[in-house]
Amino acid sequence: MFWVIFIGFGILSFIISASLERKFKKFSEVALPLTGKEVAEKMLRENGITDVTVTCTRGHLTDHYNPTDKTVNLSESVYSSASVAAAAVAAHECGHAVQHAKAYAPLALRSALVPIVSFANQWVMWVILAGMIVIESFPQLLWIGIGLYALTTLFAFVTLPVEINASERAIAWLQDAGITNGETTTMASSALRTAAYTYVVAALSSLVYLLYLIADARR
Repeated sequence: MFWVIFIGFGILSFIISASLERKFKKFSEVALPLTGKEVAEKMLRENGITDVTVTCTRGHLTDHYNPTDKTVNLSESVYSSASVAAAAVAAHECGHAVQHAKAYAPLALRSALVPIVSFANQWVMWVILAGMIVIESFPQLLWIGIGLYALTTLFAFVTLPVEINASERAIAWLQDAGITNGETTTMASSALRTAAYTYVVAALSSLVYLLYLIADARR
């Protein structure tokens, strides 16, 4: 039963990712007056944020906000592009910078979990595998592995409000600033909503696998 659900989530994740790629490509062809870099700098400035730097990073859809060094890192296809897609992504990442500046609680929690989850991700599968091997003599090891995986699942769910809120801030600001309006606002919202679905599917998939591990350990 669990494997059917896993496969279903895998297919759903593929469909959403493909949809996101199509929308990004389509909305990248709808021009706006500002580039992604200019949108990011304007949004930061209008929110009174002066200590965050906008940089260009290599790759495709590798955009992210780094709270450690306070940088909004935009991919090459967003940084220099003047399009709806670029504006939506740039504003979304700046939404995280605004969250940071305003001490948004879910972002603070996610940031606090990062080092713990990084450790858990590095060791979780090894601990679970070892726990399965020594299940008869040391069953506690398997439960330690499951506990590590539970931390990654918690992280996935904490990420949801952070990403959704950043998108809401982005769309509201884009419209209020007059960068998008009417149809272009709908396009930007559609792109960011599809991106949010990827996080929802990842969180639910992680939860299902956690339940599978618990059920298997009990057997």
